[in-house]
Amino acid sequence: MSENPGHEASNEGYNRQFLFDTPYVEEPVAAKPKRKLVSNPRTAALIAAGAIFGAAVGSGVGVAAYNFVGHGGTVVVNNAENVNWVTGAAAKASPSVVTISVSGSGSAGSGSGIVLTADGYILTNTHVVTLDGSTGTPTIQVKTTDGRIFDASVVRTDPTNDLAVIKVSAAVTFVPATFADSGKINVGDQVVAIGAPLGLEDTVTKGIVSYLNRTIQVSNSAAPENGTGGLGGLQFFSGGNGQQAINLNVIQTDAAINPGNSGGALVNEQGEVIGVNVAIASASSVSGQAGSIGVGFAIPSNTAKRIANELMSGKVASHALLGAMVSDAGASNTNAAAFTTGALVQGLTAGGSAEKAGVQKGDVITEFNGQKITSASELTAAVRQLAAGTTTNLKLIRNGNEQTISVKLGDASKAK
Repeated sequence: MSENPGHEASNEGYNRQFLFDTPYVEEPVAAKPKRKLVSNPRTAALIAAGAIFGAAVGSGVGVAAYNFVGHGGTVVVNNAENVNWVTGAAAKASPSVVTISVSGSGSAGSGSGIVLTADGYILTNTHVVTLDGSTGTPTIQVKTTDGRIFDASVVRTDPTNDLAVIKVSAAVTFVPATFADSGKINVGDQVVAIGAPLGLEDTVTKGIVSYLNRTIQVSNSAAPENGTGGLGGLQFFSGGNGQQAINLNVIQTDAAINPGNSGGALVNEQGEVIGVNVAIASASSVSGQAGSIGVGFAIPSNTAKRIANELMSGKVASHALLGAMVSDAGASNTNAAAFTTGALVQGLTAGGSAEKAGVQKGDVITEFNGQKITSASELTAAVRQLAAGTTTNLKLIRNGNEQTISVKLGDASKAK
């Protein structure tokens, strides 16, 4: 029961699985001549804009602008008159999503990534580049939507938020993704997931945002030399079993995502990134039945963009610290064991942010940074999303009365 590093609060319920794909091997086939395919960047932009505009005001609007040859990229258009918003969003975002192949320590796998800059910085997950924490010296290759393959290297990782930045050093210009403000999305917003599920490159699936500020618990995939090894492959992780874990604050979606989508983009109707796909729920962990149940998770773009900027600059990612040891409020009540009502403050770090702000032992924190808090793990994830030194508000209940307190958060990297 702690908000401090290395001892995250448990989040029981159902298990989550990383979306990292295990080695995908195809049977050898006879070599075929490659066909050089060309697309016009201007017409690609037109189809994206036209499809989005047409979806907004009715089918058929804007289709006269389409003159897109659907080859050489990821989106094929056979009938421009029936193009919808999904086609437009995918046409804009797909050139900025790459497939990533990783090998090292006797294992291999594939995932996805999002292009950050024209000179080859790419965002993905820590568990992708470390093979779920099994290697700190991976061999990485990146494949773009037009079929080009480049070597890449790890710039830096942030295991706390399961994000990593890699870099392609080739003399080539990439298409950077456009990031949206994830703080403005709503439950019910339509979204598209783009990535390489099961090794199937450039796959596009559609869904909605089904929940915001969901907290999930997944295994820590820091590289072995960072002090945290893998947890026995890409298996389910439930927490509460003594193994180290991290809590993530995520967007929940019903867009179909599967192993291999990790690090890929979750985009809005305009083709702008609102999240980085990171994990899925498994039906087998809930009911004993296998199969997709339409519950996937993505790290919000606002968090991802902040961390990416820090990692690209060569810095260690900044994480806030509240300085309070917390447990699930209500968990000790056997009549309500299935539900929690907030984060109960069990103790305070002397001279820490919470103590300085006036938080007291026995307080129940119910809101943090504008987000409703119903458990200790939700508070931990919400705090870790923010940069050290951030000033924000929290709401708590003390002796039956609600209070709002302003707190300047500390630096998790300096905690003992």
